[in-house]
Amino acid sequence: MPVVRGLCSGFGTLFGGCALGASIEILEHLTDRPLVWATAQYLEFARPPAVVELEATEVVHGHASSQARVLAHVDGQEIFTVLAALGHRELPWEGEWAVHPDVPPPDECPPRPLPARMAGTVAERLDMRVANFRAIEELDGTPLEDGRCSLWVRLPDGLAATGAALAIVGDYVPMGIGQSLGHQISGNSLDNTLRMVRVHPTEWVLIDVRVQAVAGGFGHGVVHLWAQDGTLLATASQSVIVRQWRAEFDEETAR
Repeated sequence: MPVVRGLCSGFGTLFGGCALGASIEILEHLTDRPLVWATAQYLEFARPPAVVELEATEVVHGHASSQARVLAHVDGQEIFTVLAALGHRELPWEGEWAVHPDVPPPDECPPRPLPARMAGTVAERLDMRVANFRAIEELDGTPLEDGRCSLWVRLPDGLAATGAALAIVGDYVPMGIGQSLGHQISGNSLDNTLRMVRVHPTEWVLIDVRVQAVAGGFGHGVVHLWAQDGTLLATASQSVIVRQWRAEFDEETAR
């Protein structure tokens, strides 16, 4: 997988959600089974023009489920590891207890403004609308009471809301931590876990970020991913290294 600018974050490195999404796509193809859950552990950064080699293995092939993994390397150095379970079982019981946030529909929400450092990155490829979200100039140090923020996102290039695509849009806990603290912060993910509920047709996906805590230099949060009609598609969770923002960072990454 060539690391190009369009797969990178504002740091100029491979976006963690793209790494997880690529791994999910490979494992679903390898096992011929849909994703149940996948978790990525991020070890090192990969920057353009690196090429990531993805080695996929179906470790266990059961009657209805598979356990599998992906090891990702650049020039022999391990960059990230993905563990996953895939499968499907026919049962008569279903239920959904997550609560959808009360936000306007995407056509009533303004576009999310992007800083110059995001030019050409994966964020620029995603049509995002602000549902419950503060602009950078509004981050005055006042924390959110409930630690929640949300954005609508339209998937690029007509992508369906599959596990691979949802892994990309579920990687937004670092953004939510800045919103929750009320400060412009930087941070990189230690991990990213996606738990699939269902594949459901939708043009827009609501990214419902719920930050649980920040302490000791690390932050923890979950994301609920909703279809436009209110159907829960998946949940994601992450732990993040929280860093103080450097003013010169924008200039460095924009070059």
